Amino acid sequence: MLKTNSFVGVLVHLALMGVIVAGLIFGFFYLYLPSATNHGETISVPKITGMQLPDAEPFLEEQNLRYFVNDSSYHPEYKPFEILTQDPSPGSKVKENRKIYISVNMKNPPMIKMPKLIDGSVKNAELILKSYNLRRGKITNVPDLQHGAVLKQFVNGKEIQPGDPVPKGAIVDLHVGDGLGNTEFEVPDVVGMPLDEASVLLVGQKLQLGNIIYVAGSGKPDGTIVRQRPIADVKAKIRTGELVDLWVAGEEPVQGID
Repeated sequence: MLKTNSFVGVLVHLALMGVIVAGLIFGFFYLYLPSATNHGETISVPKITGMQLPDAEPFLEEQNLRYFVNDSSYHPEYKPFEILTQDPSPGSKVKENRKIYISVNMKNPPMIKMPKLIDGSVKNAELILKSYNLRRGKITNVPDLQHGAVLKQFVNGKEIQPGDPVPKGAIVDLHVGDGLGNTEFEVPDVVGMPLDEASVLLVGQKLQLGNIIYVAGSGKPDGTIVRQRPIADVKAKIRTGELVDLWVAGEEPVQGID
């Protein structure tokens, strides 16, 4: 009988110890640990893309969240210091004091080298500009035999050469040949005019000076045009950009002697 009572007592003590251990485990994992780690208490990440960085900082602090700028880039279509991306995304569930990683639009664009657009087509220029994060601006057609070819490139009204520094996102205006070299008109008559005046007239009509041949003993004042090719005739036509040869009275000037 005594042995039986002792055995029962041991079982009772073991049972009590089991209950206590189970209670401790339950309390630690289901009561203490969740309260210590805020288990189950999360915050929904707000949308901050599109906000200005100075405005986002106090806004996140009110939500018990923080931010970290891990990238910055320049996009002309966005405002300076505008938040472009965020991670985690809006609506994600996170714990308090979680860091939100963001990228921000820079205030000033970085400088890049201007690509070569000259002699290429407008379509080719557009592809190159896009690859360099530049934008195509105004296209101005100018008289030239190269129809559709880019002749000059400008930024803010200033002609820019390939390799010159320009701000990323800049607007590039283009001068493009209109192909009017195919337009025919009457040959201008410059016979009897001084060479300098004849040159100005021909260039003004988008023609080019060809050979200049000096003729001694023509009886005309030196420097006067005595002949031209093609000749001026109502039936003769010439195209923009073509050459005009001139014969000039007098001796050919010797280079290097005043």
